[in-house]
Amino acid sequence: MYSLFLRKISFVLVTVLLPLLLSAQGDVQKEQYKVSCIAFYNLENLFDTIPGPNDTEFTPEGANKFTSARYWHKINNMADVISQIGGELFPGGPAIIGVCEIENRNVLEDLIAAPKLQPSGYSIVHYDSPDARGVDVGLMYRPDFFKVTSHRSVTLHIPDNPNFKTRDQLVVSGLLDGEPIHIIVNHWPSRRGGEKRSLPFRMAAAKLTRSIVDSILTTDANAKIIIMGDLNDDPDSKSIIKGLGANPYKEKLKPGELFNAMGSLYHEGIGTLAYRDSWNLFDNLIITQSLLGDDRTTWKFHKAKVFNKPFLQQKSGQFAGYPWRTYVGNTFMGGYSDHFPVYLFLVKKK
Repeated sequence: MYSLFLRKISFVLVTVLLPLLLSAQGDVQKEQYKVSCIAFYNLENLFDTIPGPNDTEFTPEGANKFTSARYWHKINNMADVISQIGGELFPGGPAIIGVCEIENRNVLEDLIAAPKLQPSGYSIVHYDSPDARGVDVGLMYRPDFFKVTSHRSVTLHIPDNPNFKTRDQLVVSGLLDGEPIHIIVNHWPSRRGGEKRSLPFRMAAAKLTRSIVDSILTTDANAKIIIMGDLNDDPDSKSIIKGLGANPYKEKLKPGELFNAMGSLYHEGIGTLAYRDSWNLFDNLIITQSLLGDDRTTWKFHKAKVFNKPFLQQKSGQFAGYPWRTYVGNTFMGGYSDHFPVYLFLVKKK
């Protein structure tokens, strides 16, 4: 019953708010549009409390004293955030949201069952990754809006470093309101050891993502693909521009290039994580050019945003305005994540 209520509210908001929004940009005011919200969120060490080979610190006896109470506090916090993302046009949480820094499928099962998310009826796509820390990527989706048709997990291999382990790349294909959409969820190698020293690993990850994109485009040259994830690089970084072929400037797009929907926000000084008084935008949403244009008879990109509401920010002190984290070192802060979520809206005519 509550799920039906959410769908009705979503319809009202779409047919009333979105025409007004678009008409302010020169669109025909009488047109009615469908809207969908697609998002990504780094959940920052969403581990369970059960001891494992790679997570002894996230246990009740470990360095973080990660008790059941703290675990459920984290779960409910994450659910609260996700339930609000895109709510200005799409209530109940995004139709599709990629996540990273999750330990296993169990934590996602607990997350979608949390009171703030349970009414939306999320389902999950997840594979275990070979990552040395034991964290994975995953996808949550609302079956009322998105029907999964296939999914696979792709491992990054570096020939001259066979012992290197990182997160797999998750590829999910499906129908968004009956229209084919492909999602690639990423968490590229970190900057551990320094940005330049670690860059070859992210370049390798970027080339793997590009190969997945090209494989899909070979089958369907007009495929609508959304690449999302914590890429551990900014929109103007070499791995994203050169390795992936993603351009942050829509007006400068060349044939075959992808469009980084977060580029303009980054150039305005907006970020998703902060370090030493400097903002980075590592959480990227990148799309194929088939999602651009004015022909809104099919899904088209409308706008991308960072979900950086005040309740997600550190309230005071040296790090006021930074993302409010769950832990700082081994100290439990009770916050959310060290990253802000990102999201975009797709629209099409009813």
